[in-house]
Amino acid sequence: MSSLALLRRRAQPRRRRRRRRRSRTWLLGRALLYVTVLVLGALFVAPAVWGFLVSLRPLNAGISGALISHPLHWENYSRAWHYPTLNFPHYLKNTIFLTAVATIPIVLTSAMAGFGFARHRAKGRNALFLVMIATTFIPFAVTFLMTYFLFLQIHLVNTYWPWVLWGVSGNAGMIFLFRQFYVNFPTELDDAASIDGCGRLRTFVQVYLPNSTSILAVASIIMGIGWWGDYVWAQLLLNGDQTTLAPKIAYGYYEPPGVQSIMSVPETLAGAMLYTIVPLIFFFLMQKKLARGIVTTGVKG
Repeated sequence: MSSLALLRRRAQPRRRRRRRRRSRTWLLGRALLYVTVLVLGALFVAPAVWGFLVSLRPLNAGISGALISHPLHWENYSRAWHYPTLNFPHYLKNTIFLTAVATIPIVLTSAMAGFGFARHRAKGRNALFLVMIATTFIPFAVTFLMTYFLFLQIHLVNTYWPWVLWGVSGNAGMIFLFRQFYVNFPTELDDAASIDGCGRLRTFVQVYLPNSTSILAVASIIMGIGWWGDYVWAQLLLNGDQTTLAPKIAYGYYEPPGVQSIMSVPETLAGAMLYTIVPLIFFFLMQKKLARGIVTTGVKG
C-alpha cells in the first residue's frame, strides 16, 4: 500500500468525527432555536388565551378563581353583542369605516411618495428624505396637544375629517418601507414605460403598483391594525354615536346595566375578544403576502 493511500485511510476516521460534531452542533442549534421560538410564542399568546378563558366564566366572577370554568358560559358573547347600553354592531360599523377611511389613503399616498423618493431624480431629494425620516423620532407627546388644538380650532372635532387628512398626508415609516421596496426595481421598467409614452404617474399606477401586492399587504396590515386599535384619538375627537369600539369596550360592561352596577369582567373580555376577530381574520388572510413582503423589502435584486 502506498504512503498516500495509507494517509487517506488514516484521515477517514477524523473526517467522520468532524461530521458527527458538526451534525450535533447543528442539531443543538436548531433545538435551541425552536425552543426559543416556542417560549416567545407562548409569551405572546398567553394573554389572549387567558382573556378568552376568563370570558367564559360566570358574570359575577372576577379575574381570580379557576382558569377554566365549569360549565363554559358561551352566552357571554351573545350578551356582549346585544348589550342594551352598547350597540356593538353600530360601533363595529363605525370602527370598520374609520379604519378604511384612514388606511386606504395612507397606504396609497405612502406608496406614491416612496416611489418618488426611489425613482425620481431631483435636487435635494436625499436631504428631504432624511428630514422625513427624522420626523419619526419626534415623541407623540410633543405633537399630541398641538394636533388636538388645531382640529379643535378648525372645527373638525366629532368628524372623520382628521382621519382623512392623516390618510392623504402619508406616513413616514410606510414611505420608507415603500422606498426600500421600489429602489430594487430594475431601471429597464422605467425606460420601457417612457418609450410607451407613460409619465411618472402612469408608470407608478400601471407598472409599479400592480407589482407591489406584497408590500401593499404589509403596509395595510400595519396601518390597519394600528387604526383599528386606536383609543386616544377616538376618545378625544369623537363623541356619541360617531365613536368607535375601543373607547366603548374600554369603559366596560356592567351588570345589571345602570349607574350603580358592577363591572362584569367576563362580559367585558368577551366584548374585547369579539373586537379582535376582524383584524385576526384579515391577518390570517394576508399572512402569506405579509411574509413575502417582509422578506423582499430591502433585499437587493
